[in-house]
Amino acid sequence: MWLEAPLQSWGANSKYGRRSTMPFPTKSGIMGLLLSAMGKRGEQRELLAEFSNLDLQIECYPRRSDRYSCELEDFHMVGSGYDEKDPWETLFVPKKSDGTKPVGGGTKLTYRYYLQDMAFAAFIEVPEHLEDEICNALKNPVWTPYLGRKCCVPTEMIFKGTYSNPQECSKVSHELAELKNRICRTIILTGVHAEYDSSETITINDVPVQFGEIKLYKDRIVTVISENSDAENFS
Repeated sequence: MWLEAPLQSWGANSKYGRRSTMPFPTKSGIMGLLLSAMGKRGEQRELLAEFSNLDLQIECYPRRSDRYSCELEDFHMVGSGYDEKDPWETLFVPKKSDGTKPVGGGTKLTYRYYLQDMAFAAFIEVPEHLEDEICNALKNPVWTPYLGRKCCVPTEMIFKGTYSNPQECSKVSHELAELKNRICRTIILTGVHAEYDSSETITINDVPVQFGEIKLYKDRIVTVISENSDAENFS
């Protein structure tokens, strides 16, 4: 999959008033995109379990002139400008669990963070029996795809084909990036890969166990490889 847009936002530990973004797409975000395209709603525990241990690799492609992705902070108000006497509009005003106003009123200031002008190649392993359904869904999605948040509309067709191994995927993504004047700066691999010199291993809470109203996730270890490493996939 090729993920490109003016704005993207991939949250891993974001809650409440500060919605941060990871510098690369998360597995939960990728799975949300896939299930949305397939028209799957609700918890989807059994379907998510099939993807739980499958591989995901990410290649990050900023512009050649950019060394790293640029982050945008958005000043965002929630619950302002609504008529609280209107039964419909009052539903959009933040309230406590008992339905009463929070301290300080219903309007809340939040901070939202976005990646600007980035592109990512995402290679995701899928169950064989779902391959055709997923490919068709990405070509003709049931619900409009977005890259992390609904305001992050893709500017390029997402689906770029199916391949037997990550090396074939990488070849295609490098060719596309060359046409777009982009270069691979970082690679994210699932698991520990200590063989790369310029790498960092981190743990992120991004493997979805349950979607729906109450979302559940578990941890995943990833290795972030910089362009200074000896990874063969770099241009």
